[in-house]
Amino acid sequence: MENNYFEGERYYHAQKRVKEIRSFYEHLTVYILVNPIVIVVNMMTSPGYLWCIWSLMGWGIPIVLHGLKAFNLPPFFNKKWEERKIREILEKEQNQKNWK
Repeated sequence: MENNYFEGERYYHAQKRVKEIRSFYEHLTVYILVNPIVIVVNMMTSPGYLWCIWSLMGWGIPIVLHGLKAFNLPPFFNKKWEERKIREILEKEQNQKNWK
């Protein structure tokens, strides 16, 4: 019975990760399809000023962060950080209770 529970939980987490990865690929696809249009519009309307760079960077940074999160490669706020923070908060609460 317990094995079925853990297998179900593992399946749920795997399914959730696949959805996150798929969401990233969809986001990346839209970025790749839309930005050439933005570049063309920029070149047709004001070739002297490349404002499309702001679109590329402004949308590109979230794409990179989304990819890092989808593939569990976040440079900050990862699981280890969460666990450390939880322990820190629990220790602070325990110390406050001891002082009272």
